[in-house]
Amino acid sequence: MWNEDFEKLSSYEKGEFRRLSNYLLSHTYLVRYEYQSSQQMTMPSSDYMMISRLFSVMQEYFSVTGWKLEKDDNYGVVSLINIYDHNRLRVDRFTTLFLYTCRLIYEEHREESGQFHTVRTDTQTIVEKMRMLGLLEKGKTSQKERLDAQRTLAHYNVLQKMDSTWSNEGNQLLILPSILSMVSNQGINDMMIELEEMKNNEIQDNDKREESV
Repeated sequence: MWNEDFEKLSSYEKGEFRRLSNYLLSHTYLVRYEYQSSQQMTMPSSDYMMISRLFSVMQEYFSVTGWKLEKDDNYGVVSLINIYDHNRLRVDRFTTLFLYTCRLIYEEHREESGQFHTVRTDTQTIVEKMRMLGLLEKGKTSQKERLDAQRTLAHYNVLQKMDSTWSNEGNQLLILPSILSMVSNQGINDMMIELEEMKNNEIQDNDKREESV
């Protein structure tokens, strides 16, 4: 039983168990490597290493409460998912499209991601990709939309800014391997089909307008 294993932990490990359990409930994902802007380099995450130490007891604890704790040591991602499909994050349309665009960029550059499995990009590149795919209403986006989307995805450890603060103009970003768990390959395929349908509907609407003139 998980509680018997928990009682065998040291006082420090019990404290880390509680802290990291709450962290995962709030952030969903945790990755093995994190970029330290102060040192301008990527470092191993001490939290990931601690979860690896406590993984079996944490996994059993979460399973009792209706959660599935998974760890992918290939890409270095810990994820916590509700087995009842509850507690789902609901985000606005722009953030959703921003996320899917980041996933497309990650897929395009995955082979270049190196040992940290991260893809470097920036706000402008993502927005231009969205514009090219026809995802922006009237081809435009507001500063607030961009910042809100980046902050939301950073909170869930899907994106990480490379500067110490968020910039209103644009940010150097790392797309983290956790995005593979958030948006599957099937999710990409579904998105591309939906985009094609959207374009076809726009063409049909334009044709109808021309016929009515």
